[in-house]
Amino acid sequence: MTDDVDPTGSRLPGLIELEAERTGRLLRDLFALLAVWAVLAYLVVPRIWEAYFHHHADYAEVARVSVTSDGHPGDPVNIAMIGSENNVILSMTSSGWSPADPITFRTSMRIAAASLLRRPDDDAPVSDLFLFARKQDLAFEQPVGDSPRKRHHVRFWRSGQLDNGQPVWFGAATFDERVGLSYTTGQVTHHIGPDVDAERDRIATELAHADCTREIEWVDRFHSQLKGRNGGGDAWHTDGRLATLTLQACAAADGSGGHK
Repeated sequence: MTDDVDPTGSRLPGLIELEAERTGRLLRDLFALLAVWAVLAYLVVPRIWEAYFHHHADYAEVARVSVTSDGHPGDPVNIAMIGSENNVILSMTSSGWSPADPITFRTSMRIAAASLLRRPDDDAPVSDLFLFARKQDLAFEQPVGDSPRKRHHVRFWRSGQLDNGQPVWFGAATFDERVGLSYTTGQVTHHIGPDVDAERDRIATELAHADCTREIEWVDRFHSQLKGRNGGGDAWHTDGRLATLTLQACAAADGSGGHK
């Protein structure tokens, strides 16, 4: 008689031990599957959907080019920012940009005099362009040299979209390289440089340098038309990408982090 046989000749104790071992393996496998399910369901899949909707939110509904008040094509949209209005203003001013004045008779006379006399005008006005059927909500500029003839500038429009509860702003950044007559209307205007990507990249770099961005992402093929002309008849070209900057509180909130 062996140890695993009871007095009646049964092998029941061995079978019970084998069944307990099999049950233990099944429970371990079940707990492993539950752990994998929990990680996928509560960590991985939500991140995948968040990334999907972040990149595919409603960019298809955003016009790729702003328009002038008379319906001519304006400057191309090439940058987006995610954050409150205060975030946008502090990020830009901390990076060395100045808010641009609105166009009025007084500001128009001021910029004309500054251009003729070669006097700096950090807050020189920018003309109105339209997106979402309204003019820009915010505009910023960086003068170049001793007059407002040359300047970096960008307009921003607040969209109706939210990203993680924060407003999404779409912008058109260009470089005014000279003052002249519009090729389409004959009016006095600034002529932009053709490389609008350089202005987009400049803003992304400056805000990152001032530690104003938590994340910078690039939306490929935002533009399917890679070149065109604005309302003044100026040619522009792009690689088609949209820079999307998620903003945070800037380390250089006093404005010392930019290139004034």
